[in-house]
Amino acid sequence: MINLIVDNKPVVVKKGTTVLQAASSIGIEIPTLCHMKLEDMDIENKPGGCRVCVVEVMGRKNLAPACVTLATEGMEVKTHSIRVVNARRTVVELILSDHPADCLICAKSGNCELQDMAHHLGIREIHYKGEQSTYREDTSPAIIREINKCIMCRRCEMMCNEVQTVGVLSAVNRGFNAVVAPAFEMNLDHSVCTYCGQCVAVCPTGALTEVDQTGAVIRALSDPSKTVIVQTAPAVRAALGEEFHMEAGTLVTGKMAAALRRLGFNYVFDTDFAADLTIMEEGTELLGRLSAYMKGDKNVKLPILTSCCPAWVKFFEHQFPELKDIPSTARSPQQMFGAIAKTYFAEKLKLKREELVVVSIMPCVAKKYESSREEFSMNGNPDVDYALTTRELARLINLANIDFRTLPDENFDQPLGESSGAGVIFGTTGGVIEAAVRTAYEVFTGKPLPRLDFEELRGMDGLRKATIDFNGTPINIGIAHGLGNARKLLEEIKAGTSEFHAIEIMSCPGGCIGGGGQPYHHGDVEILKKRQRAIYSEDKNKKIRKSHENPYIKKLYEEFLGEPMSEKAHHLLHTKYFDRS
Repeated sequence: MINLIVDNKPVVVKKGTTVLQAASSIGIEIPTLCHMKLEDMDIENKPGGCRVCVVEVMGRKNLAPACVTLATEGMEVKTHSIRVVNARRTVVELILSDHPADCLICAKSGNCELQDMAHHLGIREIHYKGEQSTYREDTSPAIIREINKCIMCRRCEMMCNEVQTVGVLSAVNRGFNAVVAPAFEMNLDHSVCTYCGQCVAVCPTGALTEVDQTGAVIRALSDPSKTVIVQTAPAVRAALGEEFHMEAGTLVTGKMAAALRRLGFNYVFDTDFAADLTIMEEGTELLGRLSAYMKGDKNVKLPILTSCCPAWVKFFEHQFPELKDIPSTARSPQQMFGAIAKTYFAEKLKLKREELVVVSIMPCVAKKYESSREEFSMNGNPDVDYALTTRELARLINLANIDFRTLPDENFDQPLGESSGAGVIFGTTGGVIEAAVRTAYEVFTGKPLPRLDFEELRGMDGLRKATIDFNGTPINIGIAHGLGNARKLLEEIKAGTSEFHAIEIMSCPGGCIGGGGQPYHHGDVEILKKRQRAIYSEDKNKKIRKSHENPYIKKLYEEFLGEPMSEKAHHLLHTKYFDRS
């Protein structure tokens, strides 16, 4: 143990503890920009580059960056002396001197950590004038890079390389021209970027933001010739309230439906309906492969991998194309909903698909990319026209001057608004496979489930495994969230050492609750856990908790699709994957 003094307060810490951690342990907060710690993954970004966290160490000539300076026996530290405050102000002024001053129109205004830092330090003028960086703007289907706003904190680099292991972003060039970018400063859509949006989630400035489609949605809502319908993903209801200063994990399902009606959407539906539909297709596919395997078919593709996450799909298309026949061919719930809305529901309304506009509210940045994939359109008309993030929906609600907190709870419209608890839990890691188990068990065994809650499939560990007894038949299940964890399971499959029959993979930490389009949580795993508890709470309070018992799903098959994996279902609800290596 190490004994030191921080701001005249004695503190005892373990050897290897930084000054930043030591100060935090006794409630002294030292400001940071480049530092970020992800407790649940034991990953810490501490390049010590921004120098905002400098402190005064008695007996040391220079100021020390607290995030990388280790505590030593007898050390005495001053975290907010005048010398330290002056240095921090100078550092931030220097950063601002090479930063665009367009805060009024910046997408991150109000959520910018650099802006907050300048305010905290009382900076009202910049004493350093000189050349400013000028980089081109890079717009992809999902993410915009405004690199003039990059402050080289390298948080995005940590997420892309260490957490997600995608390897797109790194520091390029040197000195004044240094910046974080893809290799050779290529466009994101020319790289192996998955659009998971975790770089957007941790960027402290407006250097990385989602492509904003709120303007296009406003134009559609204003067009009298269009019928505009909206679907809302399960994870959105567990996080949207945070944008209106509500406690993390507050369920706002009813208020969200009410707000969407007040925005002018003609029909307000629930993506959870399509999640139930996904289980019918994906579960049938799983049972088909298991049945063939048990009959001795050596060519059957196992383990089956879930296919709900577009960032995960793009990841294996780029980096494991030889495994593209293993994931389920089922489309994601977003795309299943769009296909059903523009066929089945359009027929009920007696409208052409071109007269319908489908808008998705998603916790995910990659859903923007997914809706733009060519295979999800018909004659140039996409199944899903626009995908808004949770943050974009909050901006729309504020723009319309809707008092969200006082809204009454309202229900979704029918028939595409009814869902089971199984559809709700799609929003968290482990939820998709648990929903599949609830249906697959009863179809496989012909017996009712002895229990509905599979605690062994839940949690926040990055890699989990469990064996579920299907009435004497053990089914081995793997779960991964975060693409770095997914890579480990894919390497096992590639090596032929995988023990699993089915694997669920979600790109983002925590699953969709931690999606790149959710309210910024800044790596706070407690916020993710609160969102997760909200998801399970809604599931528990649902009257129907199994996808195959959803009466509107049954009706959809009776009236339109026939049966799971039918020719019509395969055409509308399934997809194929591509070698993007």
